[in-house]
Amino acid sequence: MKESRLPFLMIILAVGACVCRGSAPTQDKSISDDRLAVIWSSGDPDVANKVCLMYTHNAKKQKWFDDVLLIVWGPSAKLLSVDEDLQAKIKTMLKDGVRVQACQACSDSYGVSDQLRTLGVDVKYMGKPLTDILKQGWRVLTF
Repeated sequence: MKESRLPFLMIILAVGACVCRGSAPTQDKSISDDRLAVIWSSGDPDVANKVCLMYTHNAKKQKWFDDVLLIVWGPSAKLLSVDEDLQAKIKTMLKDGVRVQACQACSDSYGVSDQLRTLGVDVKYMGKPLTDILKQGWRVLTF
C-alpha cells in the first residue's frame, strides 16, 4: 500500500515546489512587474464575465499593472463575436486603456475576424507577438 502512494506523493512534492518557487519574490530585472498579458481562450461565458474580463479590466483601472493586454485566442473569439454583453465590456476596457488583440488564425477559423475588428480589437497573427511577450518577461495569465 505504501509503495502505491509513493508516485502520488512525489508528484505532490514536485508541484508544491514549483508553486512555491513561482510565488517567491523575484529580484530578476528581466521580469517586468508592470506588464500583464491575459490570454483569454475559454469559450465559457461565465469564465469571461466572472473571472477573465473582470480581473483584466481591474488590473488596468486599479493600476495594478501599467500595461495590460488582453489576447483573444481560440473559442473566446467566437464567443465575443456573438455575445453583446461581452462586446460592451470589451469596448469599455478599450476606452479605459486595456489593449485588446486577437489571434487572426483563430478568428479566421471561426469566420469572425471582421466582427472583432469592428469592436476595435487588433486582429493579427499572434504566434510571434506572444513569443516576444513571453521572452520579454511579461506576467501572463491564461483563462
